[in-house]
Amino acid sequence: MSLNARMVNSKTFRSCVSGIACCMLLFGTTHCGAQVLEIRTGEAVPREVREMYDAGLQHLIDSQDQQGSWNSSYRGAGVDGMAVMCFLASGEDPNFGAYAAPMRKTLRNMLRQQSRRTGFFGGSMYHHGFAMLAVAEAYGTVDDRNLWPGESESEQITLAESLELAVRCAVTSQKKNSYGAWRYNPSGNDADTSVSGSVLVGLLAARNAGIEVPDEAIDRAIKYFVSMTSPSGQVAYAGGMGGFDESMARISIAALVYAVARRKDLPQYKQTLEYLKSRLVSGGRAGLGSVEYQNYYQAQALFQGDEESWKKWNQKLIDTLKTRQQPDGSFDGSYGKSVSTCLSLLALALNYRFLPIYER
Repeated sequence: MSLNARMVNSKTFRSCVSGIACCMLLFGTTHCGAQVLEIRTGEAVPREVREMYDAGLQHLIDSQDQQGSWNSSYRGAGVDGMAVMCFLASGEDPNFGAYAAPMRKTLRNMLRQQSRRTGFFGGSMYHHGFAMLAVAEAYGTVDDRNLWPGESESEQITLAESLELAVRCAVTSQKKNSYGAWRYNPSGNDADTSVSGSVLVGLLAARNAGIEVPDEAIDRAIKYFVSMTSPSGQVAYAGGMGGFDESMARISIAALVYAVARRKDLPQYKQTLEYLKSRLVSGGRAGLGSVEYQNYYQAQALFQGDEESWKKWNQKLIDTLKTRQQPDGSFDGSYGKSVSTCLSLLALALNYRFLPIYER
């Protein structure tokens, strides 16, 4: 089935003749400023990708607990957010269909973890960044009226309110940081490119969704990444300049944030992208986290930067993941099944291209 046919068949769009009509039907005028999934045309999603992806989604459904999360040493709002994005990324409808109830349950569980005072999603700024990204991607697609069935109004929070709080938390944290970036704790005064990448992508997604994000916040974060990028295209991990080595994950993170922030004019963007392209055959070293973490960011960085390079790399990824997927549909790795499955599915999700953050 083509991408166009898959989206036309989505129940959300069966009664809508346009994105504006869909917005009015589902959400009323208050949501029309949010991003709405559009009908997209393009190449058909390869059958092998659809089969792997559907098996992975089924594993997430089968392993979801009663709270809407996953038992993992890395459980938290960020993991919940990754799972939500896995469903949204292949065009699954959060308002109708077999996956709607599990998706909304996960969203509620994620939102319950957010402080109504500070906006922090808890755990670490990693979790905050991924949760903020997920809320931004869900905003405009989820009917808030069906999100909190049976809950009192005092317990409810809309996705718009949550996203505004999350942005405020990230910006406040950055203002306290001498590097203009982020570390594990919102009050941390040092920074690293991995945590900063997760938060910055979340902020960029929120801005794309129509939430006000100060230009100064984006500019300061990009300035930090510029300071951490060497002329070779390698990207340091923490602190000031230095500590450069081959970490395909960090290089991919930097290339991605430059691209999504619309700073492809920067020489550092060209340096990081060329480095990634030069390692298409050899693969390079993950250097940070796990290969699943690298794949998640490298897929997006190459897709944003050079489609032909992404196509070559993507086919290698498909071939590799076919051999790694378990009979139950999961992928296992150093982060455990839940996180590794989410990261692997999201690396494949560029084949669908439904998430707004995956647009060029």
